[in-house]
Amino acid sequence: MSIPRATKIVATLGPASSDPAVLERMILSGVNVVRVNFSHGSAEGHTQVVNMVREVATRLGRDIGVLADLQGPKIRIGKFAGGKISLVEGDPFTFDIDCDLGDERRVGLDYKALVHDVKGGDTLLLNDGRMTMRVDRVTDRTIDCTVTVGGVLSDRKGINRQGGGLSAPALTAKDMDDVKTAVAFEADFIAVSFPKNASDMYMARELARAAGGRALMIAKIERYEAIGNLEEILKASDGIMVARGDLAVEVGDAAVPALQKRMIRMARELNKLTITATQMMESMIESPVPTRAEVSDVANAVIDGTDAVMLSAETAAGKYPVETVAAMARVCDEADRSGSFSLDQAFLNRTFGRIDQAIAMAALFTAAHMKVKAICALTQSGSTALWMSRLDSGVPVYALTPEEGTRRRMSLYREVHPVLMTFKASDRENLLLEAEQKLVDLGVVQKGDLVLMTIGTPIGKSGGTNTLKMIRVGEQS
Repeated sequence: MSIPRATKIVATLGPASSDPAVLERMILSGVNVVRVNFSHGSAEGHTQVVNMVREVATRLGRDIGVLADLQGPKIRIGKFAGGKISLVEGDPFTFDIDCDLGDERRVGLDYKALVHDVKGGDTLLLNDGRMTMRVDRVTDRTIDCTVTVGGVLSDRKGINRQGGGLSAPALTAKDMDDVKTAVAFEADFIAVSFPKNASDMYMARELARAAGGRALMIAKIERYEAIGNLEEILKASDGIMVARGDLAVEVGDAAVPALQKRMIRMARELNKLTITATQMMESMIESPVPTRAEVSDVANAVIDGTDAVMLSAETAAGKYPVETVAAMARVCDEADRSGSFSLDQAFLNRTFGRIDQAIAMAALFTAAHMKVKAICALTQSGSTALWMSRLDSGVPVYALTPEEGTRRRMSLYREVHPVLMTFKASDRENLLLEAEQKLVDLGVVQKGDLVLMTIGTPIGKSGGTNTLKMIRVGEQS
């Protein structure tokens, strides 16, 4: 059996991937987590889609995670009478909160608080920065501007202030309802759009917990303010999404590559997850093959150490959803193999506050210095597997657990491969024998291979991993 792909793939579902047969092919091509985008559709529709995903995954014998992505505040313009207009450099243009249908001179605002968030001299960016305007004058109902970069502007396009500073809350009333929907269909991850600080993430987590959910909370880093608060946001979250689209609009596109590397590095140091997103294989919406630049983009994110790379419109609305997943999987596979695995430096100046973390790090250190075929973590909560996924050893981690929710959450962990195993034995040695046989049955190891195993006693206690054992397959008595 070949070594499984370390980096995971998140695919957004939509019209192009709503057919069970297409979804099945996408999963077989490499999807690990599906994204349900709450910016579109209804609660009932999302629930039906998730049920379909679980049915297909069960039939295929795969653990597929579900990411519920909250819409966040609608920082958008209103509608035009003709659906769209052409903006010309130097022309005046007004945003008017009382305007119902716009024309070539003005348009309404879905985000009416914009009049309080901007001042003369500010720059406004529209439709992901494709068009820009200089703010000339602000009243309590209007924002008068001059077009500085023109283009075609259509209904409901996004609007940002260069440099950030918008006061819109991260969680709207719709988001609060959507959290309840996500908990009801047992989402494994909930992504919070536009968080500015740790408080936004604490609020989202409390809403989910109050509804009875156990989803991991993912902060989408897409606001200028979030960059200055990155560490506190990370500490309040289980992971982050490097949402490069809106982030590029607020901080400038040239700043994003370095920020991406910084965010991935900081997240790994704080034992948090990372998803790198936005336009990773954008050309495959229309083309059956990616551009060389897209291949390099995906590969660089993998080499940086991201847990997952994400597809958006490519799989939600593109012509080639299956081919896109397959192409991304090939790139990830190749980039995974190109990594150098020297852990000695990574262990310097590290301190461990938990026994299970120390055991996980000991397993990685040993694996890096021995010819170990696999690391096997028997886990209830997945904590040990998470610690192991924060450093690259080049050795696959098989996380054996009886917990369905734990398996699905581990579907996002880099280099971790969840496996269903019912813990039958009540003592440590017999349970390790069962785990060894499970790996043999899966074709992961064979007689004579070295395997590292971690386990906790008493059996079944979450966060109780306290034992590391090295075995040679077929030699346990």
